[in-house]
Amino acid sequence: MPSPDLTAALAEIDVAFNGETSPAESGCARHCCTAEDATYLRTPNSRVPAELLNRFLHKGAHHFTDHEAAMRRLLPQCARAMADGTLEDDGYAPHGLTQADWRSWPDRQARAVETFVRAWWREALGAAEPPYPVPDLFETACAILGEVTGPLADWTPTTDSDAHLAACVEQWLDDLLLDRRPGFLWEPPTATLTELQTWLGAHAPARLRSLGLTGLADRTALLALPYDARWNDPYWSR
Repeated sequence: MPSPDLTAALAEIDVAFNGETSPAESGCARHCCTAEDATYLRTPNSRVPAELLNRFLHKGAHHFTDHEAAMRRLLPQCARAMADGTLEDDGYAPHGLTQADWRSWPDRQARAVETFVRAWWREALGAAEPPYPVPDLFETACAILGEVTGPLADWTPTTDSDAHLAACVEQWLDDLLLDRRPGFLWEPPTATLTELQTWLGAHAPARLRSLGLTGLADRTALLALPYDARWNDPYWSR
């Protein structure tokens, strides 16, 4: 059962995007959809088959006559599929919302997208077994929002969120210590990468130590240091 925050966010998505269509959509038979498939995008409030929804949401914007309109049309069903874990990644392109300039949409729609993504992310942090791996959830949330600031602010300490933090740090730390982005499809600017490193260096070590992960905590604390100081730290000689 979704939390009240996620339930409210999903309801607002339904209202804000009710009746949206991509009326000029003609399809891209070679790479995305047939003319018959495109009928779903031109028709409001009809349910898109799950396989087609996954395909639409992971194709490049250039495959659509009007990608922005297509994403608005799909958002209610997309958000619910993300929430219940039935949206699949086809492995070829990032989530369609990362390719849309949704912040330029009408205010209510833009607020609904941001509120949903933040609530979806917080829901995952509070679950022992979220529907997707938490590193993937973080990457998707940050890629859609175009920032790490909000998702990091939401990463407050709890038993489950700290366990997820440990899993993410394990996956990312080698790259972050080398000032490399940790394999994200989303490519953050240098300032955003620095923000992630700084936040982890400041907040993660104590939370990792509380889990008994002392060595991982000590290495993560090095992220708070400039690059040369990081690699000259006495930690490496101990």
